[in-house]
Amino acid sequence: MDIIVIIGFAAAILIGVSLGLIGGGGSILTVPVLVYILGVDPVLATAYSLFVVGSTSLVGAGNYMKQGLVDYKTALVFAIPSFIAVFLTRKFLVPALPDPLFSLGETAITKNVGIMVFFAIIMLAASYSMIKGGAKKEEKEEGEVKFNIPMIALEGSIVGVITGIVGAGGGFLIIPALVLLAKLPMKLAVGTSLLIIAAKSLIGFLGDVSNQPIDWQMLLIFTGLSIVGIFIGSSLSKKINEKALKKGFGWFVLLMGIYIIGKELIAL
Repeated sequence: MDIIVIIGFAAAILIGVSLGLIGGGGSILTVPVLVYILGVDPVLATAYSLFVVGSTSLVGAGNYMKQGLVDYKTALVFAIPSFIAVFLTRKFLVPALPDPLFSLGETAITKNVGIMVFFAIIMLAASYSMIKGGAKKEEKEEGEVKFNIPMIALEGSIVGVITGIVGAGGGFLIIPALVLLAKLPMKLAVGTSLLIIAAKSLIGFLGDVSNQPIDWQMLLIFTGLSIVGIFIGSSLSKKINEKALKKGFGWFVLLMGIYIIGKELIAL
């Protein structure tokens, strides 16, 4: 097996480890690993990412469900508009994007470059969220869940569109929404978020099955290794300071986002 392929599959384990350690972040690495290490086309990579992230998050959500740390009513209110948005985005919007997207003078901005730059911008937003360490809400007391239904539904739709375009789970957007709009305690928000991510990512992937040439062997191996990683991460999470880890990972994601923007723009 080619050394590059081995590195790519090893990175799949790290993606799962990060999901197990901090309840998110792994999805933000999936597309760069697939594109820059395994050489997958960016549009196809976002489809693969939905399957990897959805499957891995489903395993993670299962652990939270066993502990009673999933709020199903909140998940339903958030998820329905998110499901619709992500499916429609993958089925119709992404295939309909023109290639090139637009031109700057004599430089054409291709669909692939546009998706990777947009993805990098999402990475920068995710890194800011992790570095700022919004998990301080963890001390929030348990209480009755209070719904701001219109805002939760709107946030679900926005996250669904972003997920559909870049193939990231959007946990860094979902968790603050659940804490601020549904008043969920942090641990309950993480468990609920994983369930939402799993469902909408896998539904989004269904929108790609008829549009993309899926290499099932490679995809299932990559996903399986990521699932192994989430068990490793969950075990390590009991021994590592979560806030310090989240901040360090945030800086790593920030540097990677800057790298992707630089690489794509220099290549123009």
